[in-house]
Amino acid sequence: MTSRIFEFGQTLPGYDVPVLNERAVRASAGILFFVAMVTFMQALLLGNFKPTQVFVVAFLIEFAIRLFVNPRWAPAMIVGQWAVRAQMPEYVGAPQKRFAWSIGLVLGLSMFYLIVVQGVIGPINMLVCGTCLLLLFLESAFGICVGCKLHDLLRPQTAQLCPGGACAYTPPAGAGGQWGHLALLVVFALVMVGVGRWVSHGPDVRGMHHPSMHGQGTVQPALQSEQTPASGADAERCKVPEFAKAMGHETIWKQHNGCL
Repeated sequence: MTSRIFEFGQTLPGYDVPVLNERAVRASAGILFFVAMVTFMQALLLGNFKPTQVFVVAFLIEFAIRLFVNPRWAPAMIVGQWAVRAQMPEYVGAPQKRFAWSIGLVLGLSMFYLIVVQGVIGPINMLVCGTCLLLLFLESAFGICVGCKLHDLLRPQTAQLCPGGACAYTPPAGAGGQWGHLALLVVFALVMVGVGRWVSHGPDVRGMHHPSMHGQGTVQPALQSEQTPASGADAERCKVPEFAKAMGHETIWKQHNGCL
C-alpha cells in the first residue's frame, strides 16, 4: 500500500471518503498527552518553562505536518502507527479529523505566540494548555474526538465513518451503566475521602532527600538576600496578582517569576 507525500487520509477500496487509522491517531494523542503533561508539570511545579516552550514548537510542527503535508509523516503519528502495527486498523473518516486538527493547530499557534514569543505567564496560557491537555486526554483515553463531534454537528450530512461508529449508532437504554453502578461509585468516593483523611493525620512519608534521612534536624533557611527583592522595582514586580492568590498559588507564582 503506497501513500503520496501530500495527501490527507488514505483512499482505500470500499470506503467512500479518505480514511485514517483511528488506532494510530489515538496512540499519537496519548504520546502527545504524556509529553505535554510532563512539560506542563515542570512549569507548574518547578517554574521551568523551557520544556513547555520546546513542546509547543514540537506540537505546532506536528499539526502543521498533519494538515499541510500528510498525517503519515507527522512524528507522533509515525510513532503511534509503529506502536499499533500489530493491531487491525480501525478506519475513520479523514474530513472530521482535518477539522479537529485545525482546532489543534489554532491552539498550537496561540501557545506559540503566548509562551514562546511573548513569554506570557498567567491564566490565559494555563487555559490554552489545559484545553489542549483535555482534548488529548479525551481522544487517547476514551476515543472521544471533540473536534470531530463539532464537525458532525456543523455538517451532519457529511459525517461518515465516525470513531466507534458513533455516526450511525444509537446506544440502548442502560448502555452507560445501571443505578447500582452509580451507587458503587459513590461508595468508592466516600471510602477514598476517608482514606485521604486517615492518611493526612498519619506520619509523613520521608523521601531520600528528607533532612532526617541524613542526620539533619532542620533545614537552614536560605540567605535573606536571596529571598527578598533587592529594590522597590523588584518589590513591585514580585507583587502577587489577585488571580494567583485566588488559586492559592502565591508561592508558585513567585517561583515562576523569579521572586524566590
